Amino acid sequence: MFNKKTIEDIDLIGKKVLVRVDYNVPLDENLNVKDDSRIRLSLPTLNYLINKNCKIILISHLGRPKGEVVDKYRLTPVAKELEKLIGKSVKKFDEIISDEIKDYINNKMKPGDIVMLENVRFHPGETKNDLNFAKELASLADVYVNDAFGAAHRAHSSTVGVAKFLPAVAGFLLKKEVEELSSILENPERPFLAVLGGAKVADKIMVIKNFLNIVDSIIVGGGMSYTFLKAKGYEIGKSIHAEDSVEYEEQVKFAKEAMEIAEKNNINFITPVDLVVGKVDAENNIVDVKVVDADKIPADYEGFDMGEKTLALYEAEISKAKTIFWNGPVGFFENPRFENGTKRLGTAIANSKAKTIAGGGDTLAALRKFGLTDKFSHVSSGGGASMELLEGKTLPGIAALLDK
Repeated sequence: MFNKKTIEDIDLIGKKVLVRVDYNVPLDENLNVKDDSRIRLSLPTLNYLINKNCKIILISHLGRPKGEVVDKYRLTPVAKELEKLIGKSVKKFDEIISDEIKDYINNKMKPGDIVMLENVRFHPGETKNDLNFAKELASLADVYVNDAFGAAHRAHSSTVGVAKFLPAVAGFLLKKEVEELSSILENPERPFLAVLGGAKVADKIMVIKNFLNIVDSIIVGGGMSYTFLKAKGYEIGKSIHAEDSVEYEEQVKFAKEAMEIAEKNNINFITPVDLVVGKVDAENNIVDVKVVDADKIPADYEGFDMGEKTLALYEAEISKAKTIFWNGPVGFFENPRFENGTKRLGTAIANSKAKTIAGGGDTLAALRKFGLTDKFSHVSSGGGASMELLEGKTLPGIAALLDK
């Protein structure tokens, strides 16, 4: 249930509307947009505003320029891509705030026109939620719309600060993201399976804690699975783990406790039973690749993918589920030698009859690589935001919006 006002709940006809979008998209070496998914996801909100004869002022971040102007993080290529997708001109400014921008918006823009300001993170106050900067942004418009779910977990000037100075509502994408992710926390169809991979246990601790009260089964794979194998007392060789010894000990302790809670709560907690491992030589090449049982990783080998017996366990669990959430690849999928596990897992989830939700940047990259994006019920546009929501946290960018 989404309890915040949206663009459908207020009068927008003819208004100047400041829209926070998430156009933090990958660019290629020629600074062209490599993946336009996030831009496409904003189109329903933008088209709605166009139909309401709004003057649309777009703000977004791109990359991490750390409060400085960095040419490779300019939004110019993004504006060009948006023009192609929306089928109309987008005027791009090379500044965030200026008298020229204010004059253009007030005196030259026509209803239905779109302008895009420069990367908000070029301003040092953005990530500090500087209210003076937020007030300057707010001075450009009559209404603020947040449609940047991927940045909703950040308390920044463009996500939280501006909402102090303008009526603030959600766009269609933000609303959909919250509704889809909240549905699996509040009322999932059962059995509910969480599939968790990726490199670091640290990124998933709070989600796992929350899921241990909600799910029926958990699959653990990828780099983070080696911490769980260590917690079982297995040798993990040179497989990925936290470098700081104190942090690593804490993560192993958490993994052991999580598996004990799962057993107590009758949750089927599946860890790998066999793995694809290899040695990394002096030239950083992976050599002598072989499959071993999970409790027999040689001390000088490193895990790179899941083995066939493990994947069979995963697929059997996936086939029983009615709701599946997936975050994190289960192997070094960027390398074709070790893509099998993530490809098999993703295909099994995509072909299941369950409601399927995926989130996280690496997960989305895997879905794109294997052509599976359109086969999921919902693919979240926000990695960090989706995980924080699933941890049970209140996201500051959503809390700042008007209540219904």
